[in-house]
Amino acid sequence: MNSDRTIARIAGALFLTGTITGLLPTFFIGSHLDGPDYLTSLSANGNQVMIGALFAFIAAVVSGSIAISLYPVLKKYNEALALASVGFRLIEAVFYIVNIISLLALLLLSQEFVKARVPGDSSFQLLGTLALAIRNWAGYVFGVSAFSLGALMYYVVLYQSQLIPRWLSGWGLIAATLTLAAALLMMFGEKPLSPLMIVLIVPIFLQEIVLAFWLIVKGFNAPAIASLSAKIVVTR
Repeated sequence: MNSDRTIARIAGALFLTGTITGLLPTFFIGSHLDGPDYLTSLSANGNQVMIGALFAFIAAVVSGSIAISLYPVLKKYNEALALASVGFRLIEAVFYIVNIISLLALLLLSQEFVKARVPGDSSFQLLGTLALAIRNWAGYVFGVSAFSLGALMYYVVLYQSQLIPRWLSGWGLIAATLTLAAALLMMFGEKPLSPLMIVLIVPIFLQEIVLAFWLIVKGFNAPAIASLSAKIVVTR
């Protein structure tokens, strides 16, 4: 029981850290990638871009750690889904790393662009467009899709096991489904920060903040853990 309580607190802290660090890069980087002069803007705000990249890296590490932290508890209820959730969230982390590398490549390209002093040089614009496309596809399409699938899997286990209240895990299932829909829409050209995308993605951010505090303060549902322990004793 003490071990499960510790796991719940660790998972809650990771959910909270992942949500916050996942949002911060948008504030540091987002506005500098808008508009046709994004290369000039990136070069002029290199420190902000680096800070945003650092937070994005922390978010990438945390994203894989969340499912790993939940695995020892969730595997007791559904090992296949628990393991699959770890796999998808590790894939998510890999795509986020690709996103960060593309961002740093954009920053280097922007600095060379400014040094060249040739605003109309199409080669810089072409490379910038390519790096930006890789960043968006890796982060907003494939990364978010992997996150959504991983989240759906551990929310199914949480819902079935009643380790957390079903209203909370049910909210998670709906929010993760909306996030997956957002990734699919971005695949077909929807802008990452469009009003529709914000509407679809906000529920998962709010849900995981609530879940984080629930796990830290209340932990897993003790009757659900006790019920599983009783079943194990009976089967023996």
